[in-house]
Amino acid sequence: MNITIIGAGNMGSGFVKQLTRAGHQVVVTARDQAKAQALADANPGATARPASSAAAHADIIVLATGFGDAIGALDSLGKLDGKIVIDITNPLTADYMGLTIGHSTSAAEEIAKAHPEVIVVKAFNTVFAQVLAAGADFGQGQTVPVLVASDHAEAKQRVQALAESIGFASIDAGGLRNARYLEPLGGLNIYFAYGAGQGTDIAPTWLHKA
Repeated sequence: MNITIIGAGNMGSGFVKQLTRAGHQVVVTARDQAKAQALADANPGATARPASSAAAHADIIVLATGFGDAIGALDSLGKLDGKIVIDITNPLTADYMGLTIGHSTSAAEEIAKAHPEVIVVKAFNTVFAQVLAAGADFGQGQTVPVLVASDHAEAKQRVQALAESIGFASIDAGGLRNARYLEPLGGLNIYFAYGAGQGTDIAPTWLHKA
């Protein structure tokens, strides 16, 4: 697939690393274009481009920014009609220990309201950057899952296929409204990692009896 990554931070870097390794064609763009270029140079198969041209041929756009920067980052890409956008954000407070919105809306729904021309898919918000960079295999038969929510069935399937192509399991988490549950789960994961001192080699999953 042709994938555009917006953001060259820890999550953006993890996506570029894993997606290029899996054979996807990756374009990376960021507010700091020198950082995007350095990331592309370090990952064969990746190209750095300015925001205005970064998404022209994208099958999927990964929004690897903070929630506060997400809408503006999409604005910078120009025309996006019909594009699939993966929202990985959690609307975190400044201390990372709470959410700024929830219950009656979510970061994903707010992004979809601001950009109704795109298809928003919530995914990867419960995966730490360290886990993304290291890979989904936790050993002993454990594979880190990606919970995927969207109102568009085909877009959801494509994002699930993308997650699986880089080694993650995927779980259909229903419609985009369910981002209201996924984002607090992401917040709880952050609490366990930092508030409870468990570190970032953790990930939530969903079990069922065989």
